[in-house]
Amino acid sequence: MTDLLLVLVAVVWGAAAGALLPRAAYRFSVPDEEPWREACPEGHPIGGRLRGWVGRTPCEACVEGPGTPYGPRALPLAAVTALLCAALAAATGTRPELAVWLLLVPVGVLLAAVDLRVRRLPNPLTLPLAAAALALLGLAALAPEHAGDWTTALLGSLALGAGYLVLHLLNPGGMGFGDVKLALGAGAVLGWYGWPTVMLGTFAGFLLGAAYGGVLVLARRAGRKTAIAFGPFLIAGAFLGLLIGAYTA
Repeated sequence: MTDLLLVLVAVVWGAAAGALLPRAAYRFSVPDEEPWREACPEGHPIGGRLRGWVGRTPCEACVEGPGTPYGPRALPLAAVTALLCAALAAATGTRPELAVWLLLVPVGVLLAAVDLRVRRLPNPLTLPLAAAALALLGLAALAPEHAGDWTTALLGSLALGAGYLVLHLLNPGGMGFGDVKLALGAGAVLGWYGWPTVMLGTFAGFLLGAAYGGVLVLARRAGRKTAIAFGPFLIAGAFLGLLIGAYTA
């Protein structure tokens, strides 16, 4: 498969997967301690298990009636997911770990979308993400021509999770426990390409978060102690580190 064809396949996959995220993002976007949404804003129950979590909004009943659209739009989610998948495909090439990255990217986009809306990282996504990353990378390590190391992925997961746990214990208001659980998955994917990639991705996440917070302070939209959703920056930093790690491996 040529590099161009590989990138095109990644774009199609990313666009299709991203277009299916809005309903899950809507249902997960509730404050802490509240149950996941079971109905649209007009009270129409969301359908069966698969149909109820995957797809666009609004629901079918809203389309037929006077309902208005709700939840995140499909086009931005599809565009972002497609762009991330294409970048990773271009950097990784035909190595077997690319399949892992393409499967994990939509979950990362979903987590970022939810955290931006309600500052919450859902447990049904964070811990399974870490477990899936390690399991899938274990399979990739058995395939020929892979460019990473599963043991370092495991150690990277534990190290980054432990580091974020210390930050959470020192400042629970600034670093949520959801970020700690998300760090386990981020450490796994970064650790696949080695410790320099772990450090690069971690530093990039904190740098992006600090830059965003600084812009808010300068724009007088936040104070120095205002808490922000850090999950999207953790994910963005992990993506940048992974992109560079894949390109240089």
